[in-house]
Amino acid sequence: MSRVKVDCSLYLVTDRKCLEDRDLFQSIEQAIQGGVTMVQLREKSVPTREFLQLAIGVKEITSRYRIPLIINDRLDIALAVDADGLHVGQDDLPLLKARELLGPNKIIGVSASTLAEALLAQFQDADYLGVGAIFSTTTKTDAPEVSLELLELIKKSVSIPVVAIGGINPTNLQQVMATGIDGVSVVSAILAQKDCRLAAKQLKDLISY
Repeated sequence: MSRVKVDCSLYLVTDRKCLEDRDLFQSIEQAIQGGVTMVQLREKSVPTREFLQLAIGVKEITSRYRIPLIINDRLDIALAVDADGLHVGQDDLPLLKARELLGPNKIIGVSASTLAEALLAQFQDADYLGVGAIFSTTTKTDAPEVSLELLELIKKSVSIPVVAIGGINPTNLQQVMATGIDGVSVVSAILAQKDCRLAAKQLKDLISY
């Protein structure tokens, strides 16, 4: 049983399309300064060499601030940069194989959109769940929608941290947190804003309210 403890209260997932002409590394650092507690590097359509270089750069920042770096999907990249963990979806590398290859001391998160998926992930030793999409989102258009009622049921049914994802922003964040979950995962609510530090701080203040 993995015993990795994670603070996933404000979990940033990257999407460079949100940044327009702003720098990814600078934006991530600003977001961490504003209160982000975890960072997931998500690159679905770049060559492996480019993903690796991005991961090296992001790891330098997250290590400096002692914030966990999670790599989305790509076990090889996670191993290559000694990332703190890996996040897998339902169609990615199976959790049991990921745990076997990463070992017991790395963080592994799993996407879930049903209670059955959530319970299985917990049984198979996931460290946290990413549940969504709670609201419609342009950053992941193929994600199934999850109601607030189901989100609350999943949280009550598992003992590992539950993070909500999908269209979460300052106007609906407290509604989501009212379900009792452990944190929110955001993309555009931070990275699409001109001041990533301020955007993160505003979200963190709402979470802590």
